[in-house]
Amino acid sequence: MAEKIESSLPAHVAIIMDGNGRWGKSRLLPRSAGHRAGAQNLRRLAEDADKLGLKYLTVYAFSTENWTRPDDEVSTLWNLFREYIGQYMRDSKKNGIRISFIGDRTRIDRDLREQMERLEDMTRAKPGLNLILAMNYGGRDEIVRSARKLCEDAQKGRLAPEEVTEEMFAKSLDTAKIPDPDLIVRTAGEMRLSNFLLWQSAYAEYIASPKYFPDFKIADLKEAIEQYNGRDRRYGGAKPAGAPAGR
Repeated sequence: MAEKIESSLPAHVAIIMDGNGRWGKSRLLPRSAGHRAGAQNLRRLAEDADKLGLKYLTVYAFSTENWTRPDDEVSTLWNLFREYIGQYMRDSKKNGIRISFIGDRTRIDRDLREQMERLEDMTRAKPGLNLILAMNYGGRDEIVRSARKLCEDAQKGRLAPEEVTEEMFAKSLDTAKIPDPDLIVRTAGEMRLSNFLLWQSAYAEYIASPKYFPDFKIADLKEAIEQYNGRDRRYGGAKPAGAPAGR
């Protein structure tokens, strides 16, 4: 059971779930086996993060760039989403996890969009972890979509250009009701954001885990949080003289 560490938990952790395909290949299995193992691990990790007391967990499930992968891999991923959204619906009867989605839904098949909406409705009042799945999501795409909405409002006279502020822009993003991430973890040892939460991650701490995502467990998340707790978050300002190390 995950032990709560509420006094030192960041409010929002985001994970770039990398290495599923490589996990499969390293075991002489198809990449699809790695994606399935990653999906199974996410269910366990979310339940453990909920027990830990984490409030928000956002995971990068499918990027706008993932469409360029081989057709059979893309098809496998979307079929897995269908299967596991159904599983999350069954899980919702026994846990307190609230699930929502960010990203451009217009390219997602209608039946899956409807499943996503049903799951959001079913879990909307849940009191526990807020699990946010980024599906067909790209940070640049999100910013362009938001800018387009504000331009349309300005064109229709509902908004003057000088009224656009950072706060207003943030409220037009997919994450309008979600706090910015405090900590971003990327698995599989990579050291890049890959178009994930570009606006929201302006002051997030970043940690790379060497483990492929199917092997990334709650103990690894707790280790990343401990590293986060040892850092000084200055938000662009200077550290006050005599201030202690850490948060």
